[in-house]
Amino acid sequence: MVSNTVSFGFKEIPITDKVREVKRIFDTVADRYDLMNDLMSLGIHRLWKDQAIRTLRPGKGWRVLDVAAGTGDLAQRIHPRIGETGRILLYDINYRMLETGRDRLTNEGLLSGLDWVQGDAESLPFPDNSFHGVTIGFGIRNVTRIETAFREMFRVLRPGGRLMCLEFSRMAIPALRPLYDTYSFRLLPQIGHWVAGDRDAYQYLVESIRRFPDQETLKALLERCGFFGVRYSNLSGGIAAIHLAHKV
Repeated sequence: MVSNTVSFGFKEIPITDKVREVKRIFDTVADRYDLMNDLMSLGIHRLWKDQAIRTLRPGKGWRVLDVAAGTGDLAQRIHPRIGETGRILLYDINYRMLETGRDRLTNEGLLSGLDWVQGDAESLPFPDNSFHGVTIGFGIRNVTRIETAFREMFRVLRPGGRLMCLEFSRMAIPALRPLYDTYSFRLLPQIGHWVAGDRDAYQYLVESIRRFPDQETLKALLERCGFFGVRYSNLSGGIAAIHLAHKV
């Protein structure tokens, strides 16, 4: 029997409501999103994203689709690697996040090789076999039907192309989990309240991380969607993980 509900943090809500709830959260925090990332991770998220793009190894002339592109952090790192003949399509369901990212990258001088499109990760409006690489960073957790989104990413990826998924994951060092839980559940929502003016948004962040599949479960899901040679590497003891997958 197909369930009509989906997790939203620790709550179960109707499937039809999740897109609206996620949009509401990111509309609220878009202006302070980058600042909050720096504060929550003490800047470590930048090192994770650097490593994620080194793992993807985009080449000159690549066409890359960045799903849930947000404010463009991954695209900014991919841009110098693909050269003048490459192109990055930043795709996100939330207009406010794309707008914030477009303004930031424009102010930093990235004016060429970027396209910005608003849309749903579960229904990519691109032909089959269109991209050399597909990336998604800290976005798949917020998608209503994760398997549907991965199957869409597989469809638009060219044979020989690579998918890179960067996401929070499961701590691999059990002794550190109590400390991590204390920081996550007690401090992060409070920082969200002080800086972004929305405690609930960061309570959702913490809860959604706990509900997200662990490294091995996500690897199995990618394989079920058709990807080959799936592997992952932990970051900061498993707080986050990079999954790399291929289409043959």
